[in-house]
Amino acid sequence: MPTCLPLVLRRCHTCASVHFRASGKFRVNANHKLIDAWLLALCTACGETAKLTVLERMNVRSVRPELLDRLHDNDAGLTAELLQDPVVRRRNRITLDWDNAWRLDTGGSDHLGREAIDVSVRFAARIPVRPVRLIAEGFGLSRAEVERLITEGNLVSAVRLSGKLSGDFTFTLKR
Repeated sequence: MPTCLPLVLRRCHTCASVHFRASGKFRVNANHKLIDAWLLALCTACGETAKLTVLERMNVRSVRPELLDRLHDNDAGLTAELLQDPVVRRRNRITLDWDNAWRLDTGGSDHLGREAIDVSVRFAARIPVRPVRLIAEGFGLSRAEVERLITEGNLVSAVRLSGKLSGDFTFTLKR
């Protein structure tokens, strides 16, 4: 589950840094019947402000009133929703850095003494994580040990565990 907002990876025009932190503030500009809205992000190195386009030249009547209220109120939940929206990320050509922005809830340690363990992983948000790292943290193993369990066939799953996943999956661990 997420613990904070991820860093936005985008090149800063002032200092050439690539890390921006979403400020949680929005800028809304209306020109007659058309409206623009941006999410503001600050460079972590120099503090330069970048605008991430949320709405561009949209008719005011076509925007839901509750969305406008959330934009005007600088809703932190809306910031998190928009950063995870693939349309917003693609439009602004950004990616997200989720390092140190999530934590793992294992639900206790009663599973450690069992012979075979069926585990179901549920994501509270679409956070891309390497399953090998997730399994290693959850069971207190090294990543090399997890890789060894996969090659020996003691760790099996219907999905490929070697890449990154952001959706729910299950696996079975045999000791």
